[in-house]
Amino acid sequence: MPSESARHWTLDPEVVFLNHGSYGAVPRVVQELQQELQRELEREPVRFMRGRNRRIDRSRNAVAAFLGADPADVALVTNATHGVNAVLRSQAFRPGDQLLVTDHEYHACRNALDYVARRDGAEVVVAKIPFPLRDPEEVVAALVEKVTPRTVFCLVDQITSPTALVLPVARILEELQPRGIRVLVDGAHAPGQVAVRLGELQPDYWTGNFHKWPCAPLGSAALWVHPRHRDAIHPTVISHGYDAADGARSRFHQEFDWEGTFDPTAWSCIADTLEFVGSLHPDGWAGIRERNHQLALEARGLLCEGLGTEPVCPDSMVGTMASIALPAELRRRLRERDVDLFGELVDRFGIEVPVIGWAEPVGTMVRVSCHLYNAREDYETLLDALREVGSAADG
Repeated sequence: MPSESARHWTLDPEVVFLNHGSYGAVPRVVQELQQELQRELEREPVRFMRGRNRRIDRSRNAVAAFLGADPADVALVTNATHGVNAVLRSQAFRPGDQLLVTDHEYHACRNALDYVARRDGAEVVVAKIPFPLRDPEEVVAALVEKVTPRTVFCLVDQITSPTALVLPVARILEELQPRGIRVLVDGAHAPGQVAVRLGELQPDYWTGNFHKWPCAPLGSAALWVHPRHRDAIHPTVISHGYDAADGARSRFHQEFDWEGTFDPTAWSCIADTLEFVGSLHPDGWAGIRERNHQLALEARGLLCEGLGTEPVCPDSMVGTMASIALPAELRRRLRERDVDLFGELVDRFGIEVPVIGWAEPVGTMVRVSCHLYNAREDYETLLDALREVGSAADG
């Protein structure tokens, strides 16, 4: 049976949407709220902009509560890549410094790391995560193995984008921070997938999207900075807040809250989005995370069994996304026939799901997302389509 919650989204009913992880999907009531705010903005732009701080502070407080953080340490940004750039471009690395990253890092953020390394004469060191892997400690060991006396910084995903792995961030911090290594956690996919408690986790920096799993409008994200670093972190656009004299607001907030003229209605919707989506499950967001996590495990099990492949990671490293390796024989057939699997699934079957290329022995994967509007039959439809594509490629 289709999910009863699907009625709250405006997704095309002719498309099996298994790609929430890329851009999210905004519920109808939140779309309507943002549109009303935009109409209010256009009726009286100056008045709306003069009142923006009240709306921003309300959303910041909601975000901080959702992340188990102090609002003083939270800035709103447009996306996690923006947050990563703000932190990295505020650093002053020295020639010879080593910056640690894994081979599963999101490409855009890896580009930002490469940029500051070239700018400052630092060296990017890549830790290769064993994949498939059997234990989260393999990730910790891979990173620690690359640490040297010159390692000063680490950029690490909380949940990897291409491979959908929930990394053991607490253990990574436990190993790296006592060595004097500053750690930036790229939590782009974390809010809404896993419980985030930054007051307990205590990284140096963390950033995550609210337009993905929490379902806020595009342009909704957060940056958390530990108080010991806050004065040294600036947005990528320096504007009025750099020397603002409003003693009621911190310099950190003034700089990030207003980098120039933009549409603040996405930020203004975050608090209402968290409240509305949380109301769709009797146990709130904890219930949503658990429901979607169990669906992800069920979907992965269904697909792995149906395709005859093994899971690429243990259950403990699955959030509400899962990557499933295609069987070697199917990959061979698709390669020999030069089949665009993503295009085939969209055009022939109306299935929207990312197709991820990876090194052997894993090779090509599909990455499924699981949210409230999804149900088991969505993944059964995907399995049937993959089998049919494989049969066609064999013919």
